Amino acid sequence: MTSSVATFKLQPPAQPPHLLTRPRLLRRLDAATEPVVVLSAPAGAGKTVLLTEWAQGLAARGECAWLSLDAYDNAPGRLWSCILRAVHHARPNLPGRLDGDGWTVDAWLEEILPGLVTGLGGEAPLTLILDGLESITDADAVRSLADFLTRLPPGFRVVLSTRHMPGSPLPTLRARGLIAELALHDLAFTPEEAQAVLTGLLGSAPTEDASRALYRATEGWAAGLCIMGRTLARSANEADTEGNLVRGGQAVTEYLATEVLDRLTAEERRFLLRTSVLDELSTGPCRALAGDRAGVLLRELARTVQLLVPVAAGPSAYRHHRALSSLLSDVLGSEASDALVSLHRSAAQWYSRQGETTAAVRHWTLGGDETAAVASVLDGWEKAIAAGRGARVSQWLDLLPPRTVAADARLCVVAAMAALSGGAPETARRWLDVARLRQTGSETVGEGGTVSDAAAVAQVVACCLKGEVLTAGRLGEAAVAGTLPLTAWRALACTARGAALLWTCRYEEAETLLGEATRDAHAAGHGLALVRALGLRTLCALLAGRHELARVLSDEALEAVEAVGLSRHFVSVAAYIGRAALLLEEGRTEEAEVALAGAEAVLAGSPGTGGEPHVRALCHFTRSRLESARRNTDAAREAREAAERAAARCEAPGVLTVLLGRAGRETAVAPTAPRPQDLSVGERRVLRALCGPLTLREIASELYVSHNTVKTQVRAIFRKLDAHDRGGAVARARESGVL
Repeated sequence: MTSSVATFKLQPPAQPPHLLTRPRLLRRLDAATEPVVVLSAPAGAGKTVLLTEWAQGLAARGECAWLSLDAYDNAPGRLWSCILRAVHHARPNLPGRLDGDGWTVDAWLEEILPGLVTGLGGEAPLTLILDGLESITDADAVRSLADFLTRLPPGFRVVLSTRHMPGSPLPTLRARGLIAELALHDLAFTPEEAQAVLTGLLGSAPTEDASRALYRATEGWAAGLCIMGRTLARSANEADTEGNLVRGGQAVTEYLATEVLDRLTAEERRFLLRTSVLDELSTGPCRALAGDRAGVLLRELARTVQLLVPVAAGPSAYRHHRALSSLLSDVLGSEASDALVSLHRSAAQWYSRQGETTAAVRHWTLGGDETAAVASVLDGWEKAIAAGRGARVSQWLDLLPPRTVAADARLCVVAAMAALSGGAPETARRWLDVARLRQTGSETVGEGGTVSDAAAVAQVVACCLKGEVLTAGRLGEAAVAGTLPLTAWRALACTARGAALLWTCRYEEAETLLGEATRDAHAAGHGLALVRALGLRTLCALLAGRHELARVLSDEALEAVEAVGLSRHFVSVAAYIGRAALLLEEGRTEEAEVALAGAEAVLAGSPGTGGEPHVRALCHFTRSRLESARRNTDAAREAREAAERAAARCEAPGVLTVLLGRAGRETAVAPTAPRPQDLSVGERRVLRALCGPLTLREIASELYVSHNTVKTQVRAIFRKLDAHDRGGAVARARESGVL
């Protein structure tokens, strides 16, 4: 075994032309006080260039020893001979090579390691840079380096540069706070740095479009950016941006093929190619495409290739770096184009079984099976709409060819429902017009609804969202009759017609229909319809003067909003307004402000939606009442005028006309006197008993209820009558006609 070391391995390589100084990274390296620093990133990330520049400025912190590692150093004896040779100029008391029989485990533990730790310490600071650590894979060599890194003497620091994520002892050092790390996302150029590099390569600043396209294609990866920049610089036609980008992409592909793909085992290469059709790499779909060892291969390639980028979906989920994805697509297309269809269909089957409709539809479509893609949409759309995820359903439809959607009446209805969920009734109406033209026979869409019946329900919902309550009331009767009980279609139809009745002051009929809608929404698991029905029932009870019922419904509505996760969806606005109005009735203006602000935030976040204009007008009206209660006349007047403008856009303002007329032009709102219906039957019985001399315990005995029940009812009476004692409560009740 020879211990000679080539001189070029002991000094940093020459810097490339057009070098961009990276002050933000140099500062991070300078600021690192840990004894071990690791730069771990894929080929071409700029590790060596950065460390070469940094090593030249280490004078203030001691000397620097450099060692470039390669496959010839992949043995413990050779590795430590090289390291000794690298540090010999700074620590001449250490031998320049291994003596005697060289490296053995016993010699390492008993002589070499103790001698190194002793000989490297106690003098001026020294930094050892090991560049290309991925070349060291021999078990003894790796283990010996781990032994050394956990025993570094004071003043001695090791910087490791590697294409692989190192293993032992880095987790231990990390836990002990003895390691500083820079990864691919740290080394990637920022957009500003990328612009500076491209300007240096091209001789002038690139166009904004070209710079953005290059950065997106490379994600700031240094080698990719420089290769593409040089391709553009050599181009004879600078105006041919698209062609230049294609040629630059081909050059990047060639680099990656040499530096990454050609260094993999046959099994690893097959894995990457077969899984290249996936947007996200995790064990499940990878196993479906690449076999039972997919999980093991994924973890290993994520560690060694490092162009598999972690995603937020989970600790073992990745995506291909865009540059790698382009390479794999090209290779798969040239080597196994006939496998593309089967790979996409296998992926689609796996995602379908997992209920991941977006990915399933994408892969069915790319696999050429539009029938299966349509079936996936039809299987999953209703559940998504029920949870308020209409945008997701629209995304599924966008993955299908437009002609496929327009030719299928069922998909047209689905598109209309997605638009309604997003608060876009005009878009929904256009899809419903197409559905009528495409309708054939008795096709069903969703649970228990034909296309014609479903379209009728969607039409009524669209009328409500447009404020056309008279039309909604007229069409809603037939829509309700055409749907089956306990289905989502029935819940939506009853909610829409109930809303129309509510806004036209037919409170009793509205409550009946909205109650049916609540029942049907519960049965169908339709969160969107449930939240909307409960919110409208709260308003209905308030407007009808049934405050106790309104409180119960308000609690249910807000609980449903949180349970279903619809706090930012426009269907929650009615629930927030109802709670704010109830709190205003009780004089709790600060709490009312919080509830009303929730409604206003939802409306502000969706200026084109927010439910029907009646809801928007009622929100402004409630704001006017709140500001009046605060004696803020100007703000109250502005809110009232906004309510009037919103009401003017309604086909029939109905209850809004009543409310605005009752308030009059004077925006101050007098406190509402308590009404008999504000008190429950039990509370009225206790109130009558309070007129006499009995104690609360005696009243409880007379009424055959517990003492605690009476105390609870007395507190409710005081709150509702705005009283503080028995006498005040009785007097207030007589003034208002309750007694």
